[in-house]
Amino acid sequence: MAKTGKSLTGLALQKFRKNFWGVLSFIFIVAMLLVAVFAYVLAPDKTQNANWGDLAIHSKPPGFSVTLLRLPTATHNEGMAFTEYFTGNENPQPKVALLDYAIKGDSLTYREYTDEPDLAITKSMALSQFSIPAGSTFEKEYISTEKFILGTDSQGRDLLSRLIIGSRVSLAIGFVAVFISLVVGIFFGAIAGYYGGRVDAFVMWLVNIIWSIPTLLLVIAITLALGKGFWQVFIAVGLTMWVEVARVVRGQVMGIKQMQYVTAARALGYNNRRIIFNHILPNSMAPVIVISAANFASAILVESGLSFLGLGAQPPVPSWGGMIKDHYNYIILGKPWLALAPGIAMLLLVLAFMMAGNALRDALDVKSE
Repeated sequence: MAKTGKSLTGLALQKFRKNFWGVLSFIFIVAMLLVAVFAYVLAPDKTQNANWGDLAIHSKPPGFSVTLLRLPTATHNEGMAFTEYFTGNENPQPKVALLDYAIKGDSLTYREYTDEPDLAITKSMALSQFSIPAGSTFEKEYISTEKFILGTDSQGRDLLSRLIIGSRVSLAIGFVAVFISLVVGIFFGAIAGYYGGRVDAFVMWLVNIIWSIPTLLLVIAITLALGKGFWQVFIAVGLTMWVEVARVVRGQVMGIKQMQYVTAARALGYNNRRIIFNHILPNSMAPVIVISAANFASAILVESGLSFLGLGAQPPVPSWGGMIKDHYNYIILGKPWLALAPGIAMLLLVLAFMMAGNALRDALDVKSE
């Protein structure tokens, strides 16, 4: 009796909140969205695409620390502009990894970092090249110790920073691909289910043809036609996922168009467009929402597969699939974290979308209690 005053949406939200794993997955997805948006605020390496690296410190284990010397440059600006908090620093200050250093008078003598100290190269620089503010010291302004929480990759770049910024690609592919699949799938599914006859036969013929082609093969074909690139992959993945949405929407529309309120709308003289968009589609969105959550996970996996094949996001843009491609052979070389870190991140994100989709399915199922 307590539920009689609540709307169907309110009842669905109440059931969703009772699903522990669904709520936990939703919180994780929201947290990942915030991480992606503020990636350059959170990432230790704030250069564009977290692309600063030094081959001298490549493939270092998690927790590795090194002393860095920041070199003076005319193009580097102190601090970050507001837009760079979302796009990264385009003119980063050059840095050199040091084994040790010594200051004598106006001269800085240092040895560049190497795993073989006996082979380290010794260099000297005049301190007059550096601009030291009054009341400060050279060490405070230009020498720092940097810790790489997840270690460095094969190019000496911060693995954690690449992982954080790479989340943008996975989440963006999910949103863009699902948006494209919804627009195309709802359109074709709605007209097929509402008009029936030859329109339905044509749409189903098109759906069956696309569905008969392996998804990855179709995405590769579209990607090759559009060219390699960031947005081309998004469009290609979205154009292969609309068939599932179309079939679901078609089935929903075919059932709902027989309802009495649709018959009443026709009797009142409403045109087909108004009936479809104002009366039928709003009442057929529950299963579409559920399938969209599953499509998010599928899009992330497809993009990762393309990046692994070299057809996804192109360097220097970091993506989890590309990171796995660059480091999967390190698994047998005793440095498995280089491939496992992006793999685990991808697994958690896909699992969160799938569990959130299952929770939505249960919440929107009017037959379950």
